[in-house]
Amino acid sequence: MDRPPGPTSTAWHNWAGNVTSRPRRICSPSSAQQVAQEVKRAAEDGLTVRMTGSGHSFTPAAATSGVLLRPGGLTAVRSIDTQAGLVTVEAGCPLHKLNAELLANRLSLANMGDIQVQTVAGAIQTGTHGTGRDVGGMAAQVAALEMVLADGSIVSCSADSPTGGIAGPVGSGASLFDAARIGLGALGVLTAVTFTVEPAFLLQAREEPMRWSEVISRLDELTSDNEHFEFFWFPHSEGCLTKRNNRSAGPARPLSRWRYWLDDEVLSNAVFGLTCHLGHRIPGAIKTVNGAAAKALGSRTYIDAAYRVFTSPRRVRFKEQEYAVPRETLADVLGEIRSLFDRRDWRISFPIEVRVTPGDEVWLSTAYGRDSAYIAIHVFHATGHLEYFRDVEAIMTAVGGRPHWGKMHTRDASYLRDVYPKLADFGTLRDALDPERRFSNAYLDQVLGS
Repeated sequence: MDRPPGPTSTAWHNWAGNVTSRPRRICSPSSAQQVAQEVKRAAEDGLTVRMTGSGHSFTPAAATSGVLLRPGGLTAVRSIDTQAGLVTVEAGCPLHKLNAELLANRLSLANMGDIQVQTVAGAIQTGTHGTGRDVGGMAAQVAALEMVLADGSIVSCSADSPTGGIAGPVGSGASLFDAARIGLGALGVLTAVTFTVEPAFLLQAREEPMRWSEVISRLDELTSDNEHFEFFWFPHSEGCLTKRNNRSAGPARPLSRWRYWLDDEVLSNAVFGLTCHLGHRIPGAIKTVNGAAAKALGSRTYIDAAYRVFTSPRRVRFKEQEYAVPRETLADVLGEIRSLFDRRDWRISFPIEVRVTPGDEVWLSTAYGRDSAYIAIHVFHATGHLEYFRDVEAIMTAVGGRPHWGKMHTRDASYLRDVYPKLADFGTLRDALDPERRFSNAYLDQVLGS
């Protein structure tokens, strides 16, 4: 019989260090069948089950006092169909492994977020989105899912078979596929994901500084004229770093090893980390440091494989809150946030990141049914965040903002029902598939209701 390795018990914490839990046992299954066994065993013991990814969520989405499943045994690339443009990978496959395998087969994801250390399941279950004029987040690129339900059954669902073959009232008009693509692990444990992919392509990255006033006045132009646009504003300064990524016919002109090491490892991580430590110890220095950093921003242009342009190393630990707001409200919302800095005695070392995506049809996507803009705020992991996050969150929620499922927020089901048209349908599906709440935890009780 295919049995999982013996369980262990220890504390688990996320990457940022702001979430810790102590599961009753931790297991590392290496097949969907072993996941099913663990789910059935948990039911016999009266325990809940959560699957963790790489721990890059800032919410306690994976925390449990029951059974924690680690994804390290589920990392295989099962199949690559170049002609059909489909790749199936196990849920624990890290994005960097997927990206390398795709490029080796001259394929690529159309869009992704800005890091590649997440697992594929963790990335899609919490709604990782990236930035893009035409292409949505990672869940919008999913073609099929394999998952283990609360009764231990293994099901598959896709756009062609959205109910996963589930009969009865659950299958009557309820789309398991559209619900489970961003399912927070509430409907079942993902064991494999099939992505729609396309022929590998090059992106030209154009990064240059702009003043705040220029970025705001040109927002519509910059987001409509570029396939992928984002910018970072350095609080307490007029400086922004803009990033425009567009497809290129080539040839590739990647950054030299020396330039990559200097820009991305030394300046963006080592030096930035030192300034964050300095700002934590001497908050009064932050305004001066941010002003100097904004003035020192340089330009660079390079052409490389898409995922090497989309992603960057992020080694300085931080805490993050991110909201999706209706695209048409972006300029006004940014103006409100900036005005907070004039009224509050804040010292914020991390830049504020702004991105956009088109609307999609994934039930719990932050872009469901509307073109969206994303505003992400960060603080150094050791720094207090409560007032900053609270006051910015109030601006976001005033325009119907939707919190990123993997980023810190205070919203609960009563608020989320008003901004997610499909949340009630998701709840009905959850009631049918997991009436005993085998996959629940405190975070899901908060955002979905118990």
